[in-house]
Amino acid sequence: MDPYQTLYPAYTPHTIPVNPSTTLHALTSPPSTARNPPLLLLHGFPQNLLIWHLIAPSLLPHYTLILLDLRGYGKSSKPPSTPTHALYAKSAMAKDCADAMSLLGYEEFYVCAHDRGARVGHKLCVDYPGRVKRALFLDIAPTLAMYEKTDMAFARAYWHWFFLGQEGPVAERMLVRDPRGWIEGTMGGRYGVGLEVFDRGCVESYVGQVGDGETARGMCEDYRASAGVDLEEAREDVRRGRRIVCPLRVLWGVKGVVGTQFNALKEWREVCAEGMVSGEGVDCGHYIPEEKPEAVVRHVMEFLKD
Repeated sequence: MDPYQTLYPAYTPHTIPVNPSTTLHALTSPPSTARNPPLLLLHGFPQNLLIWHLIAPSLLPHYTLILLDLRGYGKSSKPPSTPTHALYAKSAMAKDCADAMSLLGYEEFYVCAHDRGARVGHKLCVDYPGRVKRALFLDIAPTLAMYEKTDMAFARAYWHWFFLGQEGPVAERMLVRDPRGWIEGTMGGRYGVGLEVFDRGCVESYVGQVGDGETARGMCEDYRASAGVDLEEAREDVRRGRRIVCPLRVLWGVKGVVGTQFNALKEWREVCAEGMVSGEGVDCGHYIPEEKPEAVVRHVMEFLKD
């Protein structure tokens, strides 16, 4: 059975044409008579929109939920590779999100995003400041800060950034060669968390997409863009004084790399308007939506409201 259907049985699937060559796969929550505010949920690597299945049921009475697969992931398009990797820039992925929300009829919305999705969310807030009302980011510091402060400890912990960001096709070939080993060794082998914290159907979905050549290429392109065009765009945003201007809450796993190697609040305050950032650590590793879903629900309900 397809976990997209078994975990979200009453949700409506969408194939959204955000441009002539790219479609995003989305699920929207069941229709409601209540005028619930829209909440966009964005996943990270090497996952897809399934990560929200423990959180969505508690949010359904209060929000209209829009779950997206990022370009390059899940059931969304995998645009071709280019020398600059610009088709996987976070600016391009943020535009995907803005266009998808417009096509679904939502001009203003909240955002909750994890990992790579939160990097897209960062650019979404910067490039579309009138549209994101409030945002909640899970277990990241700004990309530019993380690269510029790289030391031996960070490089050892986040070695996959530097492996996946190498020019292709070596990385994607290795992913496809042993997708289960990749999932077991990364998602199931970090911060003392085993694969038992993840739904088995979700794990099989993640193994399947890592083992798919086009999806593996798309995910690697995401990291190649982050090591190049995303840094260029981030430095240009700093130069022009372009910041996040909406209220932002950040949560980080105290056992993870962000919690042990970065001052998340300080780093986010560097790229946000004054007084906009709040947050706290959560007693878990990197995968907050699965390890501590109740903490995510509490902060969404507390913070993502007018």
